[in-house]
Amino acid sequence: MKEKNLISLAGMEKLIKQNEEIRVSEDAKYMLYRVLMEKSEKISKKAIMFAEHTGRKTIKSKDIRIAKD
Repeated sequence: MKEKNLISLAGMEKLIKQNEEIRVSEDAKYMLYRVLMEKSEKISKKAIMFAEHTGRKTIKSKDIRIAKD
């Protein structure tokens, strides 16, 4: 199954370059995308768990803050 990019590869290039005069390979953009997606998935799952644990159906910023640590 083909993976849907939730974050654009062009956005990954902008994150890497940060106004530097450097070229970024497609592989580098995709690798950054994968790393960010993996971290986002882990944080999201923990945040859902925290919200559900307190009886909420809404994830709040504090859930994300706690989940990222």
